[in-house]
Amino acid sequence: MKKLIVLTGAGISAESGISTFRDSNGLWEGHDVMEVASPMGWRNNMELVLDFYNKRRRQLHEVSPNRGHMILAGLEQEFEVHIITQNVDNLHERAGSTSVIHLHGELFKVRSCGNIRDVRHWETDLYRGDCDAEGHQLRPHIVWFGEAVPEMSRAIELTMQADVFAVVGTSMQVYPAAGLIDYAPSTARLYYVDPKPAALHIPGRKVTVIAEPASTGLEKLRRDLLEKS
Repeated sequence: MKKLIVLTGAGISAESGISTFRDSNGLWEGHDVMEVASPMGWRNNMELVLDFYNKRRRQLHEVSPNRGHMILAGLEQEFEVHIITQNVDNLHERAGSTSVIHLHGELFKVRSCGNIRDVRHWETDLYRGDCDAEGHQLRPHIVWFGEAVPEMSRAIELTMQADVFAVVGTSMQVYPAAGLIDYAPSTARLYYVDPKPAALHIPGRKVTVIAEPASTGLEKLRRDLLEKS
């Protein structure tokens, strides 16, 4: 089966009712980003950071995968599909996608401040005093600004094997994720699905742009892929 690698961003989850970071009513509303998404913010005001992610975690219980998520999961019948997502929700998995890399972490996971490898599933509120066995505070399993992106090397490796590489619902402004498209083989077909697509300049490469939301844009992508396969 041909390998379809898909980089997804906040736009695909927005159709499920999850606000995007960059919209005027986005998740950072009322907060400086460094207050709630940086190691410095965590040190300065742990309660604020915990409350911020507790609200995001509660919201995730109230939303469901949308048509875009379902289309990507369904494409596993025809392709070897790997999702590389910048999103911290679990909507791809809930839709049925079986290979998902979360570049920026996951809301339903926490980890120990004393051991980065001590990651555990967590679906309820997290508070000061929730600790590991050695007394280290647990924190959201989110990649904050200034932290390394542990899954990036695996994402690059997969992208280099792509027969088709598709970007869905992202502004292509957040690095290093936005640079993944540069690792796609010269033989790979490239697609970009977004209602307001950024201008991509990839010398010598054609990118098929579908300027629509994920739900309708991915339906067009699916038809195009099936016709050409």
